[in-house]
Amino acid sequence: MHPKNLHNTPYQFNKLIEKHPELSLYITDNKFNNKTIDFFNSEAVLHLNKALLKLHYNINHWGIPKNYLCAPIPGRADYIHHIADILAKENIKDTIKGLDIGVGANCIYPILGKTIYNWQMVGADINETAVTNAKQIVAANTNLIDSIEIRKQNSNANIFTGIIKPNEKFDFTMCNPPFHSSEKEATKGTQRKLKNLGKQANGLELNFGGMANELWCNGGEALFLKRLIKESVLFKDQVTVFTSLVSKSDNLPKLQKQLTKLKASYFIVPMEQGNKKSRILAWKFNA
Repeated sequence: MHPKNLHNTPYQFNKLIEKHPELSLYITDNKFNNKTIDFFNSEAVLHLNKALLKLHYNINHWGIPKNYLCAPIPGRADYIHHIADILAKENIKDTIKGLDIGVGANCIYPILGKTIYNWQMVGADINETAVTNAKQIVAANTNLIDSIEIRKQNSNANIFTGIIKPNEKFDFTMCNPPFHSSEKEATKGTQRKLKNLGKQANGLELNFGGMANELWCNGGEALFLKRLIKESVLFKDQVTVFTSLVSKSDNLPKLQKQLTKLKASYFIVPMEQGNKKSRILAWKFNA
């Protein structure tokens, strides 16, 4: 994890339970007699998130609709810290404004951007329920109201268009794209993960949940990122640095080739949380 990520150390379950007593219902002891939760229990993960947000980020009112993505906070915080490093290298210091593409019902990236670095954040999503819930989270927490705006994308054909307003400037954009190319692929991936951990796979039983638009899209991650890069050219004068997570390293060569063809400069930031490896692809058009 990023050295500035406060989740580098084990969870402080006593303090978490003090902030959010409901979490105590999901605490168990592992084989080393350390407190933990079952990370394949979606309710346990939900209440862990609520406790983390209360204890570390002063977010006392947070929740998501049933079956929507319950984003793991430590990994999300890592992306935010790496973006801060990127902005520092670009010598961007003043009031920073960022755009989260695919904010989801959980609104986690804007929350972390605001509470960790005091950034101004815009979150965009195409899903009506996600947009409504994210707006409710912002409205319910007074420390977010003046710093986070949620916008609805009304066109399946667009990503930035219809979200970034004329003459509006962003210091960065971020995105955690849909990973899979179909529901079938998402289901197989989850079942394989559960099997490896000796868990019973009952359909699409995801520990972090997730609706269709959050988990898969036609063409999967590769095609989505190709569209994202192609459309970013239209906003090269309004965004300083574009970024996105890239889960599959096999997708990088074609994306790099596309960026080179578009005359964008780019770099890759490796990310690692436990056994999970990912990376941030960042690019810009103005030297």
